[in-house]
Amino acid sequence: MIFSEPILNSMNFFTPLISALPTLLLATEPNAENAPIILTGVLLTLVVIYLASKIGGELSRMMDLPPVLGELVGGVVVGASALHLVVFPESGAVAGDSLIMTALQFINNLTPDAVTAIFNSQSEAISILAELGVIILLFEIGLESDLKELQKVGYQATIVACVGVAVPFAAGTAGLILLFNAPVIPAIFAGAALTATSIGITSKVLSEIGYLKSREGQIIVGAAVIDDILGIIVLAVVASLAKTGEVDIFNVIYLIVSATVFLVGSILLGKFFNQSFVAIADKLQTRGNLVIPAFVFAFFMAFLGNAIHLEAILGAFAAGLVLDETDKRKELDEQVKPIADILVPVFFVTVGAKVDLGVLNPVVPENREGLIIAAFLIVVAIIGKVVTGWSIFGQPGINRLAVGVGMIPRGEVGLVFAGIGAASGTLDKPLQAAIIIMVILTTFLAPPLLRFAFKQSTDTPESLEKVDVIG
Repeated sequence: MIFSEPILNSMNFFTPLISALPTLLLATEPNAENAPIILTGVLLTLVVIYLASKIGGELSRMMDLPPVLGELVGGVVVGASALHLVVFPESGAVAGDSLIMTALQFINNLTPDAVTAIFNSQSEAISILAELGVIILLFEIGLESDLKELQKVGYQATIVACVGVAVPFAAGTAGLILLFNAPVIPAIFAGAALTATSIGITSKVLSEIGYLKSREGQIIVGAAVIDDILGIIVLAVVASLAKTGEVDIFNVIYLIVSATVFLVGSILLGKFFNQSFVAIADKLQTRGNLVIPAFVFAFFMAFLGNAIHLEAILGAFAAGLVLDETDKRKELDEQVKPIADILVPVFFVTVGAKVDLGVLNPVVPENREGLIIAAFLIVVAIIGKVVTGWSIFGQPGINRLAVGVGMIPRGEVGLVFAGIGAASGTLDKPLQAAIIIMVILTTFLAPPLLRFAFKQSTDTPESLEKVDVIG
């Protein structure tokens, strides 16, 4: 296949889970004496992350904003943009940029090489925890969703997702070529970056403000899941185009078929699995008799999603939808929440920490061009998603603005596009900076805009069980 294994691996946000395994086995290596220092660095980083998460979340709540926005801002404060307490090598940082590593070097009298090795290992460990956090978040969202209600808006969600991919992609690509004379392939890559939607951020906000089970919430979540699949397919196409100048049609067909079979198959098989799951949970007598089998299922589904070159979060979400149909859903939901409270903030703070607001500095000549392009991309990114709300039909009284706004945040998904484009040499620095700026602003604007959009509705959050949905 033209689409090589390294590209496929880089597409997947969760590949570091595999690459970081050697770190977890560090004690078996000759330099095992660094293992306690790595643990110290991880623990100190977690202290910073949890403080940033809680302080940011509380301040955000005091201002009547979604707490997840405070967690993101807290990550920015402790990350590469400000305090340099939580930084990551994949963002271009080195050990000397981390104040935590500087403190560990001073305390333990470490050599520069040792500090670098410890920094890389500690960063990988935090990244693993963050990735587990988003997997658990999507599992929790799946549990809080209702499969029957989601199916009722399935065709509407599909339309919203398709419009949300096609409009920003076409407008972004054409605009970059016609207005900025960008080369065709970089313009296509940047246009593709506009198609992404961060289901993690949007679903968390919907859950916090009590609209997850509303008609709008179910359409947004369903569309975001489909959008994620479409985004992977689009990325496969543009990445192969950037590498070889042509598209591997067999790989595209494979992704479409595997995504469809995976989601539909897991849901259908889940109807048979539910009775077995409840029977197993009832027979187990030790602590964790319910939550441990649930996580075994969720992680296995995440593994399957990862193995077939989709995303692990799709598998976790499907697992949550399946277990939502069991009689023990409410009990399981209560047991999952404390675990989510521990790991999910690591994900959101990490997303904020990786943001480098230095790309907004107009003093840097390269940033000036990037800022101009970014302004165009931001307009396309917002309008291209907001219009999706007006693609909904047969739903009287639906809050179309809320649906469109819910699709705006690009989050970590957009950063994956920018990273792969830069690594392949497709994107120059101004265009890469423009994409990063677009990702930053759409991620931070979406939570308050979503809250505002729902406030414009006079209806209270209502479940689809209480609404006669056409179709």
